[in-house]
Amino acid sequence: MSTDAPMNTTKPESTLGRRVRNFLIVIVAIILSAALFLGLRTQTASTSLTQLDKASTPLEVAVSNNKPSLVEFYADWCTVCQKMAPEMAQLKQQYADKLNFVMLNVDNNKWLPEMLKYRVDGIPHFIFLGNQAEVIAEAIGDIPLSVMSSNLEALVTGSPLPYAQASGQTSKFSAPVSADNSQDDPRSHGSQVVN
Repeated sequence: MSTDAPMNTTKPESTLGRRVRNFLIVIVAIILSAALFLGLRTQTASTSLTQLDKASTPLEVAVSNNKPSLVEFYADWCTVCQKMAPEMAQLKQQYADKLNFVMLNVDNNKWLPEMLKYRVDGIPHFIFLGNQAEVIAEAIGDIPLSVMSSNLEALVTGSPLPYAQASGQTSKFSAPVSADNSQDDPRSHGSQVVN
């Protein structure tokens, strides 16, 4: 009795299929790795809020050097602030010799008097100051580059701001109600524990 089993012709095909599949996986992995590398490289090349803060004019200097100023209240956790950082860096480069760029982090209790003075209740919150540090206008939220540029151009030339009181998407923020510095947690934003 002979058992003539059909020849198994699928084994070479399955080995070939496995090789093709593994090759495709390797190609996809290489492409994804390259995309991730380029994405991270691009991300680290963009301007951060920390870089803007370090390069900003100190508030004390801005209010006394007889130049107009743009004061930005921000926080590192503010997604709108992060989104606007590259545009703000571009504007700072464009207007650096004509006006002061001031960055005030709302998580720093040092700026509580200014937050109360300018009634900061959403961030980013922009204050446009004239040559004598007088408030000209304010803008709150995600402001388009063209609007911010037009306002800065007007501020530099002493003209009325075309988009005064502009507002866009903000990150929620509530300033503390008192000017005491008894808060331990800068992110508490005014919520104090009562004993």
